[in-house]
Amino acid sequence: MGSVGRRFAALTLDNLDDIGLPCRSCVFWELEEVAGPRAVEPADPRLEKEAWVSAVLLEWGSCGTVAYLDDTPMGYITYAPAAFVPRSGSFPTSPISADAVQLITARVLPDSRGEGLGRALVQTAARDLGRRGIKAIEAFADARNDGPSCLLPADFLSAVGFWTIRPHRAWPRLRLDLRTVTLVEEVEVVAIDRIIDLVRPEPALRPA
Repeated sequence: MGSVGRRFAALTLDNLDDIGLPCRSCVFWELEEVAGPRAVEPADPRLEKEAWVSAVLLEWGSCGTVAYLDDTPMGYITYAPAAFVPRSGSFPTSPISADAVQLITARVLPDSRGEGLGRALVQTAARDLGRRGIKAIEAFADARNDGPSCLLPADFLSAVGFWTIRPHRAWPRLRLDLRTVTLVEEVEVVAIDRIIDLVRPEPALRPA
């Protein structure tokens, strides 16, 4: 599958369903830890997700990007100031730096992996945030390598230019300085996309 027909669109309520399951019904990041279990009741998580996206759009602006091949969703990425990400404070490597926006999560659908899309999504986010005057993106990474998670793998983030700002054996915090990012419209095929499979809700988060 080539890059012909590839396009990127801002995440809104109109295309929120295009991020697909299980992410569409996952509110791991959007709710505080104490509220998380209550949000998994039938039919509730989708409404919580919609309310979160609506609030961020109204108060801050675009909080993500969806990638398409023609009209078929290929993957997505989300980001927002840490103030909009209640679960951010649960990590032992918090807080996100004051000059940074948090890269929340991302996913490339299985049929679209191995084509550089994960890198392209990060670059699209960097381009959007750079234009808005943001200095950096930071993310809580998963360094455990023990299966899918709601966190991006540390290896992937390192591969696309992030560096460790606060180490931790399980959940390091990584940073991408947008002033040093060289953005390109098309990127080479990278096998690293194969590790982006962020589908496990509610991973145990306990400071080690």
